[in-house]
Amino acid sequence: MIYTVTFNPSLDYIVRVDDFKTGTINRCNYEMIRGGGKGINVSIVLGNLGHESCALGFIAGKTGDMLASILDEYHVNSDFIRVKNGFTRINVKMKSNAETEINGQGPKISKEEVNELLEKLDLLNSEDILVISGTIPSSLPSDMYEKIMARLADKKMRIVVDASNDLLVKVLKYHPFLIKPNNFELAEIFKCEINGVDDIVKYGKKLQDMGAKNVLVSRGKDGALLIDEDGKVYESEAPKGELVNSVGAGDSMVAGFISGYLETHNYEEAFYKGICSGSASAFSEDLATLDEVNNLLKQIRKG
Repeated sequence: MIYTVTFNPSLDYIVRVDDFKTGTINRCNYEMIRGGGKGINVSIVLGNLGHESCALGFIAGKTGDMLASILDEYHVNSDFIRVKNGFTRINVKMKSNAETEINGQGPKISKEEVNELLEKLDLLNSEDILVISGTIPSSLPSDMYEKIMARLADKKMRIVVDASNDLLVKVLKYHPFLIKPNNFELAEIFKCEINGVDDIVKYGKKLQDMGAKNVLVSRGKDGALLIDEDGKVYESEAPKGELVNSVGAGDSMVAGFISGYLETHNYEEAFYKGICSGSASAFSEDLATLDEVNNLLKQIRKG
Protein backbone atom coordinates (compact mmCIF):
# COMPACT_ATOMS: atom_id res chain seq x y z
CA MET A 1 0.00 0.00 0.00
CA ILE A 2 1.04 3.58 -0.61
CA TYR A 3 0.57 5.93 2.34
CA THR A 4 0.77 9.72 2.24
CA VAL A 5 1.22 11.96 5.26
CA THR A 6 -0.08 15.54 5.25
CA PHE A 7 0.51 17.24 8.58
CA ASN A 8 -1.60 20.30 7.83
CA PRO A 9 -4.10 19.50 5.04
CA SER A 10 -6.57 22.07 3.80
CA LEU A 11 -9.58 22.94 1.77
CA ASP A 12 -8.30 24.93 -1.18
CA TYR A 13 -10.67 27.63 -2.40
CA ILE A 14 -9.50 28.44 -5.91
CA VAL A 15 -10.83 31.59 -7.58
CA ARG A 16 -10.12 33.57 -10.69
CA VAL A 17 -10.52 37.37 -10.60
CA ASP A 18 -10.03 39.72 -13.53
CA ASP A 19 -7.66 42.57 -12.65
CA PHE A 20 -7.68 42.15 -8.86
CA LYS A 21 -7.55 45.41 -6.89
CA THR A 22 -6.99 45.91 -3.15
CA GLY A 23 -9.27 48.09 -1.01
CA THR A 24 -12.44 47.35 -2.97
CA ILE A 25 -14.88 44.54 -3.83
CA ASN A 26 -13.62 42.03 -6.40
CA ARG A 27 -15.89 39.43 -7.98
CA CYS A 28 -14.58 36.11 -9.21
CA ASN A 29 -15.52 34.58 -12.55
CA TYR A 30 -14.49 31.05 -11.58
CA GLU A 31 -14.36 29.16 -8.30
CA MET A 32 -13.87 25.64 -7.02
CA ILE A 33 -13.10 23.88 -3.72
CA ARG A 34 -10.83 20.87 -3.55
CA GLY A 35 -8.76 19.02 -1.00
CA GLY A 36 -5.35 20.56 -0.47
CA GLY A 37 -1.97 19.73 0.98
CA LYS A 38 0.93 18.02 -0.74
CA GLY A 39 0.21 14.49 0.45
CA ILE A 40 -3.50 14.90 -0.32
CA ASN A 41 -2.62 15.90 -3.90
CA VAL A 42 -0.33 12.88 -4.25
CA SER A 43 -3.10 10.54 -3.10
CA ILE A 44 -5.69 12.05 -5.45
CA VAL A 45 -3.40 11.81 -8.49
CA LEU A 46 -2.35 8.26 -7.58
CA GLY A 47 -6.04 7.35 -7.54
CA ASN A 48 -6.56 9.04 -10.91
CA LEU A 49 -3.69 6.95 -12.28
CA GLY A 50 -5.16 3.71 -10.95
CA HIS A 51 -3.21 3.20 -7.71
CA GLU A 52 -4.80 2.82 -4.31
CA SER A 53 -3.37 4.83 -1.43
CA CYS A 54 -4.27 5.85 2.09
CA ALA A 55 -4.07 9.48 3.22
CA LEU A 56 -2.83 10.01 6.77
CA GLY A 57 -2.53 13.20 8.79
CA PHE A 58 -4.65 15.46 10.98
CA ILE A 59 -8.11 16.94 10.37
CA ALA A 60 -10.42 18.93 12.62
CA GLY A 61 -13.87 20.53 12.70
CA LYS A 62 -16.45 20.80 9.96
CA THR A 63 -13.83 21.73 7.38
CA GLY A 64 -12.05 18.50 8.24
CA ASP A 65 -15.29 16.59 7.67
CA MET A 66 -15.64 18.26 4.28
CA LEU A 67 -12.07 17.33 3.33
CA ALA A 68 -12.70 13.68 4.23
CA SER A 69 -15.89 13.79 2.15
CA ILE A 70 -14.02 15.21 -0.87
CA LEU A 71 -11.47 12.40 -0.66
CA ASP A 72 -14.33 9.88 -0.54
CA GLU A 73 -15.62 11.36 -3.79
CA TYR A 74 -12.19 10.73 -5.33
CA HIS A 75 -12.27 7.17 -3.93
CA VAL A 76 -9.18 7.91 -1.84
CA ASN A 77 -8.83 5.96 1.40
CA SER A 78 -8.10 8.03 4.48
CA ASP A 79 -7.30 7.29 8.10
CA PHE A 80 -6.91 10.74 9.65
CA ILE A 81 -6.38 11.63 13.28
CA ARG A 82 -9.26 13.87 14.34
CA VAL A 83 -7.87 16.81 16.27
CA LYS A 84 -9.96 18.30 19.07
CA ASN A 85 -8.65 21.87 19.04
CA GLY A 86 -9.35 24.02 15.96
CA PHE A 87 -10.39 23.26 12.40
CA THR A 88 -8.81 22.18 9.15
CA ARG A 89 -7.50 25.29 7.43
CA ILE A 90 -8.86 26.96 4.32
CA ASN A 91 -6.33 28.17 1.75
CA VAL A 92 -7.32 30.78 -0.84
CA LYS A 93 -5.61 30.46 -4.23
CA MET A 94 -6.40 33.45 -6.40
CA LYS A 95 -5.57 33.70 -10.09
CA SER A 96 -5.50 37.22 -11.48
CA ASN A 97 -2.73 39.31 -13.01
CA ALA A 98 -0.52 37.17 -10.76
CA GLU A 99 -1.10 34.12 -8.56
CA THR A 100 -1.79 35.04 -4.92
CA GLU A 101 -2.21 32.64 -2.02
CA ILE A 102 -3.53 33.12 1.52
CA ASN A 103 -2.90 30.02 3.62
CA GLY A 104 -4.72 29.33 6.87
CA GLN A 105 -3.12 28.18 10.12
CA GLY A 106 -4.74 24.83 10.86
CA PRO A 107 -5.61 23.16 14.18
CA LYS A 108 -3.44 22.84 17.28
CA ILE A 109 -2.15 19.28 17.45
CA SER A 110 -1.42 17.72 20.83
CA LYS A 111 1.37 15.27 21.77
CA GLU A 112 -1.25 12.56 22.21
CA GLU A 113 -2.54 13.13 18.69
CA VAL A 114 1.03 13.02 17.31
CA ASN A 115 1.52 9.68 19.06
CA GLU A 116 -1.66 8.37 17.44
CA LEU A 117 -0.16 9.09 14.02
CA LEU A 118 3.16 7.48 14.94
CA GLU A 119 1.34 4.35 16.12
CA LYS A 120 -0.43 4.11 12.76
CA LEU A 121 2.91 4.40 10.97
CA ASP A 122 4.30 1.60 13.16
CA LEU A 123 1.94 -0.79 11.35
CA LEU A 124 3.60 -0.21 7.95
CA ASN A 125 6.02 -2.77 6.54
CA SER A 126 8.78 -3.11 3.96
CA GLU A 127 6.29 -3.65 1.12
CA ASP A 128 4.67 -0.27 1.69
CA ILE A 129 5.61 3.12 0.24
CA LEU A 130 5.36 6.21 2.41
CA VAL A 131 5.21 9.78 1.07
CA ILE A 132 6.02 12.55 3.56
CA SER A 133 5.65 16.06 2.20
CA GLY A 134 4.87 19.65 3.01
CA THR A 135 5.52 22.03 5.85
CA ILE A 136 5.17 21.25 9.54
CA PRO A 137 2.60 23.31 11.50
CA SER A 138 3.88 25.25 14.48
CA SER A 139 2.15 22.96 16.98
CA LEU A 140 4.28 19.98 15.87
CA PRO A 141 7.95 19.35 16.67
CA SER A 142 10.23 20.86 14.03
CA ASP A 143 12.03 17.52 13.68
CA MET A 144 8.85 15.60 12.84
CA TYR A 145 10.29 14.26 9.58
CA GLU A 146 13.35 12.94 11.41
CA LYS A 147 11.24 11.35 14.15
CA ILE A 148 9.20 9.42 11.59
CA MET A 149 12.13 8.27 9.48
CA ALA A 150 14.21 7.23 12.49
CA ARG A 151 11.24 5.30 13.86
CA LEU A 152 10.74 3.45 10.57
CA ALA A 153 14.42 2.95 9.70
CA ASP A 154 14.51 -0.75 10.57
CA LYS A 155 11.55 -1.51 8.29
CA LYS A 156 13.63 -0.86 5.12
CA MET A 157 10.66 0.92 3.54
CA ARG A 158 10.68 3.06 0.42
CA ILE A 159 10.09 6.57 1.74
CA VAL A 160 9.55 9.56 -0.55
CA VAL A 161 10.33 12.99 0.89
CA ASP A 162 9.18 16.24 -0.73
CA ALA A 163 10.33 19.04 1.55
CA SER A 164 12.67 21.99 1.44
CA ASN A 165 15.88 23.11 3.12
CA ASP A 166 16.60 21.68 6.58
CA LEU A 167 13.52 19.44 6.60
CA LEU A 168 15.02 17.60 3.64
CA VAL A 169 18.72 17.77 4.48
CA LYS A 170 18.27 16.37 7.99
CA VAL A 171 16.59 13.17 6.78
CA LEU A 172 19.07 12.26 4.05
CA LYS A 173 21.02 10.10 6.52
CA TYR A 174 17.98 7.78 6.58
CA HIS A 175 18.37 7.14 2.82
CA PRO A 176 14.98 8.15 1.40
CA PHE A 177 14.00 6.29 -1.76
CA LEU A 178 13.15 9.52 -3.61
CA ILE A 179 13.49 13.22 -2.93
CA LYS A 180 12.08 15.98 -5.16
CA PRO A 181 13.67 19.38 -4.72
CA ASN A 182 13.13 22.00 -7.41
CA ASN A 183 16.06 23.93 -8.86
CA PHE A 184 15.43 26.91 -6.53
CA GLU A 185 15.42 24.67 -3.45
CA LEU A 186 18.63 23.06 -4.66
CA ALA A 187 20.24 26.50 -4.79
CA GLU A 188 18.97 27.32 -1.28
CA ILE A 189 20.31 24.08 0.19
CA PHE A 190 23.83 24.61 -1.14
CA LYS A 191 23.74 28.43 -1.04
CA CYS A 192 24.80 28.64 -4.67
CA GLU A 193 23.56 29.66 -8.11
CA ILE A 194 22.16 27.01 -10.40
CA ASN A 195 23.14 27.77 -13.97
CA GLY A 196 21.88 24.94 -16.11
CA VAL A 197 21.83 21.17 -16.18
CA ASP A 198 25.48 20.61 -15.20
CA ASP A 199 24.95 22.42 -11.91
CA ILE A 200 21.76 20.46 -11.19
CA VAL A 201 23.61 17.18 -11.76
CA LYS A 202 26.54 18.34 -9.61
CA TYR A 203 24.43 19.30 -6.62
CA GLY A 204 21.92 16.50 -7.11
CA LYS A 205 24.79 14.01 -6.79
CA LYS A 206 25.87 15.77 -3.61
CA LEU A 207 22.43 15.01 -2.19
CA GLN A 208 23.03 11.38 -3.11
CA ASP A 209 26.39 11.49 -1.34
CA MET A 210 24.47 12.70 1.71
CA GLY A 211 22.15 9.69 1.55
CA ALA A 212 19.34 10.12 -1.00
CA LYS A 213 18.83 7.22 -3.41
CA ASN A 214 16.97 8.90 -6.28
CA VAL A 215 16.95 12.66 -6.83
CA LEU A 216 14.18 14.14 -9.00
CA VAL A 217 14.65 17.85 -9.67
CA SER A 218 11.68 19.77 -11.06
CA ARG A 219 12.47 22.78 -13.25
CA GLY A 220 9.01 24.20 -13.95
CA LYS A 221 8.47 25.01 -17.62
CA ASP A 222 12.02 23.80 -18.36
CA GLY A 223 11.14 20.22 -17.45
CA ALA A 224 12.93 18.00 -14.96
CA LEU A 225 16.00 15.89 -14.31
CA LEU A 226 16.44 12.57 -12.52
CA ILE A 227 19.61 11.09 -11.07
CA ASP A 228 18.76 7.48 -10.24
CA GLU A 229 20.37 5.34 -7.56
CA ASP A 230 22.71 3.81 -10.14
CA GLY A 231 24.02 7.24 -11.11
CA LYS A 232 22.22 7.44 -14.46
CA VAL A 233 20.96 10.89 -15.43
CA TYR A 234 17.72 11.46 -17.30
CA GLU A 235 16.71 14.90 -18.53
CA SER A 236 13.65 16.10 -20.39
CA GLU A 237 11.90 19.29 -21.34
CA ALA A 238 8.32 19.72 -20.17
CA PRO A 239 5.50 18.86 -22.56
CA LYS A 240 3.99 21.77 -24.48
CA GLY A 241 0.82 23.29 -23.09
CA GLU A 242 -0.78 26.34 -21.51
CA LEU A 243 -0.28 26.91 -17.80
CA VAL A 244 -3.69 27.01 -16.11
CA ASN A 245 -2.98 26.16 -12.49
CA SER A 246 0.42 25.49 -10.91
CA VAL A 247 -1.03 24.29 -7.58
CA GLY A 248 -0.29 20.59 -7.11
CA ALA A 249 1.94 20.19 -10.17
CA GLY A 250 4.98 19.13 -8.12
CA ASP A 251 2.90 16.71 -6.07
CA SER A 252 1.50 15.26 -9.29
CA MET A 253 5.05 14.68 -10.50
CA VAL A 254 5.74 12.65 -7.36
CA ALA A 255 2.55 10.63 -7.86
CA GLY A 256 3.37 10.02 -11.52
CA PHE A 257 6.88 8.85 -10.67
CA ILE A 258 5.58 6.39 -8.07
CA SER A 259 2.94 5.16 -10.50
CA GLY A 260 5.45 4.68 -13.30
CA TYR A 261 7.92 2.92 -11.02
CA LEU A 262 5.36 0.49 -9.62
CA GLU A 263 4.13 -0.37 -13.12
CA THR A 264 7.53 -0.83 -14.79
CA HIS A 265 10.26 -0.91 -12.12
CA ASN A 266 12.15 1.25 -14.59
CA TYR A 267 13.44 4.64 -13.49
CA GLU A 268 13.37 6.16 -16.96
CA GLU A 269 9.71 5.25 -17.44
CA ALA A 270 8.91 6.53 -13.94
CA PHE A 271 10.70 9.79 -14.76
CA TYR A 272 8.69 10.44 -17.91
CA LYS A 273 5.39 9.58 -16.25
CA GLY A 274 6.31 11.96 -13.44
CA ILE A 275 6.99 14.84 -15.81
CA CYS A 276 3.77 14.27 -17.73
CA SER A 277 1.70 13.98 -14.55
CA GLY A 278 3.07 17.27 -13.26
CA SER A 279 2.40 18.98 -16.58
CA ALA A 280 -1.10 17.50 -16.87
CA SER A 281 -2.03 19.11 -13.56
CA ALA A 282 -0.42 22.41 -14.57
CA PHE A 283 -2.45 22.45 -17.80
CA SER A 284 -5.77 21.68 -16.05
CA GLU A 285 -8.17 23.33 -13.60
CA ASP A 286 -7.98 20.16 -11.49
CA LEU A 287 -5.36 17.49 -10.88
CA ALA A 288 -3.99 15.17 -13.57
CA THR A 289 -6.12 12.35 -14.96
CA LEU A 290 -4.87 9.18 -16.63
CA ASP A 291 -6.03 10.21 -20.10
CA GLU A 292 -4.32 13.60 -19.79
CA VAL A 293 -1.07 11.98 -18.66
CA ASN A 294 -1.13 9.39 -21.44
CA ASN A 295 -1.71 12.07 -24.08
CA LEU A 296 1.30 14.02 -22.84
CA LEU A 297 3.40 10.84 -22.74
CA LYS A 298 2.72 10.36 -26.44
CA GLN A 299 3.79 13.96 -27.11
CA ILE A 300 7.00 13.85 -25.10
CA ARG A 301 8.02 10.45 -26.45
CA LYS A 302 7.64 11.72 -30.01
CA GLY A 303 9.77 14.73 -29.11
